Amino acid sequence: MSARPQIRTLLVLGRISNLPTVWTNCLCGWLLGGGGSEMTLLLLIVGSSLVYTGGMYLNDAFDAAFDRQYRRERPIPSQRISEVLVWEIGGTLLAGGGLMLAFLGWDTAVLSLLLVLSVLVYDAVHKAVAFSPAIMAACRFLLFLAAASAGDVGINGLALWSALALAGWILGLSYVARRESAGGPMRLWPLLALLLPLGLAFLVNDGSFRPRVWVMGAALLTWMVICLRHAVGTRQRNVGRTVSGLLAGICLVDLLAIPLDSAAIIACVAAFGMALLAQRFIPAT
Repeated sequence: MSARPQIRTLLVLGRISNLPTVWTNCLCGWLLGGGGSEMTLLLLIVGSSLVYTGGMYLNDAFDAAFDRQYRRERPIPSQRISEVLVWEIGGTLLAGGGLMLAFLGWDTAVLSLLLVLSVLVYDAVHKAVAFSPAIMAACRFLLFLAAASAGDVGINGLALWSALALAGWILGLSYVARRESAGGPMRLWPLLALLLPLGLAFLVNDGSFRPRVWVMGAALLTWMVICLRHAVGTRQRNVGRTVSGLLAGICLVDLLAIPLDSAAIIACVAAFGMALLAQRFIPAT
């Protein structure tokens, strides 16, 4: 085993193809929280990216024994990187990202601490408990609220409800992801959580905003159907493809919730494209 792991190994461990979805969470939450300093947004994005990447490293570290038995192609069991080094990198990134977010204010510091703890709990127990999708949903919920708390206005009703809608999407896709490793039949009712962003969008938007909701809602719904067709109603399931697509779709969920800001809309669309492109080189799961 090489003393220095290859760059691709480090990128695979960090699931960096999913980082654009973290960036749009930060952008959308920050805008709904009143926006403000662009430097604050930059620190949010960098800190959240470190937390996410660190959490992904620790995910593999906690899963090392499982992967040695069932997923020998993963970096640790295939000996492309040592388990000790993965623990060290993951812990450093997670702590560093949490500290960076903590400097953005007391509310953000508290939410960031809860976010870091939730990431650790998920990594430690997600293979052992049936409700792990709810823990993952809580992670994104807290990330979104942390971003909103760093805005000039802070957390408001729309930011809170948007965070809940995002959590619904994460809950649905995490349920699908769990079927990838655990197997078993794909029940349809947990997938209803994926519709929560659409329901909220139609509930809080009316009048001149309704045409926008129809267009963006149709785009999100179409993408959801495209992704789910690989896992539902087919004999040759490709759950990994469904999960990867739904992960990239987080950018479209944020697009549906984002205020009418042309630059932000372009950013969300670009992030969606970046996530799909990155998945061609670095697996999302």
